[in-house]
Amino acid sequence: MNIQPYTIHVTDDVLDDLRERLGRTRWPDTVDGAGWDYGANLDYIRELAEYWRTGFDWRAQEARLNSLPNYRAEVGGMGIHFIHVRGNGPHPLPIVLTHGWPSTFLEELEILPLLTDPAAHGGDAADAFDVVIPSLPGYGFSDRPSQKGTNPKRTAALWTELMQGLGYSRFVAHGGDWGAAVTTQLGLAHTDHVSGIHLSSATVVAPYLGEGSAPLSPAEEALVEHRDRWQAIEQGYSHEQRTKPLTLAYGLSDSPVGMLAWIVEKFWKWSDNKGDVEARFTKDELLTNATIYWATETIASSVRFYKESAADPVRFGPGERVEVPTGFAVFPGDSSQPPREWAERSYNVQRYTLMPSGGHFGAWEEPELLANELREFFRPLAGMD
Repeated sequence: MNIQPYTIHVTDDVLDDLRERLGRTRWPDTVDGAGWDYGANLDYIRELAEYWRTGFDWRAQEARLNSLPNYRAEVGGMGIHFIHVRGNGPHPLPIVLTHGWPSTFLEELEILPLLTDPAAHGGDAADAFDVVIPSLPGYGFSDRPSQKGTNPKRTAALWTELMQGLGYSRFVAHGGDWGAAVTTQLGLAHTDHVSGIHLSSATVVAPYLGEGSAPLSPAEEALVEHRDRWQAIEQGYSHEQRTKPLTLAYGLSDSPVGMLAWIVEKFWKWSDNKGDVEARFTKDELLTNATIYWATETIASSVRFYKESAADPVRFGPGERVEVPTGFAVFPGDSSQPPREWAERSYNVQRYTLMPSGGHFGAWEEPELLANELREFFRPLAGMD
């Protein structure tokens, strides 16, 4: 495998064009007292966009990202960007961490030092991990797919090839959102290389509920009712991205404010922030994430991942599930909190933890809590061949 060090660099022309576009934004109107009820809050997006134009220092963020060991590799005919940090411990356990949408590999960076060097953060060096953080295909500094079919199943195959190329014959995996879907596929189809998986989303696959399945528990019935309400009120973005991503992409690719509002609304809604998105993410963090999408022109390919995934969903039959040891961390600020019995329909659940705080972006919002959870779950698997 051809693996090369990679330096992130956005040209001045791209940054100048971004600022010019921000300065020429044609703003929508709204109604008095709209807040976030009608979508991304107009006052906040104005404030954030003005800071993006006049105060945000991309070069400082770029230098910070380049202080980490970035690489690109040709994997399955596709250029994949990733960060790879070896653990400081006697026998580090290889782990691949997969982000989701609308985040990027940034989602996993706060947890990175806690996993690679636990002894420096109050833990035990014996719990160290070798950490690989790839950018999903069509996200950030990975290639944008030009052919149909790049979905979680395909991505799991790419990750397995990448980990093999890095010298890891066996490894473990964690992810949330699309990262959970990819990680599920790793545990489903790559058991010859994957010793166990850990997820922060238990609803990325639909369990078998047909003839012969156990009746829904009261908690599961409440989950289904909640999911139906959520789909009616909150899932418009997903329906558009699953059905007509290209139509959506014209606006998102041409207007930085349109793209910013589309993304930031999800950080506000999905995180455990009590109504204040900056209680969890700084302006610089939100705008670093947005600038990666803008500079790499990957917002279109990122939303296309939804359509590719919908075309080939996981469907379990009677008695089918992911059999590798599986752990779950369920965060209270996430869009749903499925009960353990729901997860057990689709996975071999060995650990299921209701986290005390955090939301959809668990590794970003509560890195210490999640790092401890990963250490606890994967510790018994560290010596498996």
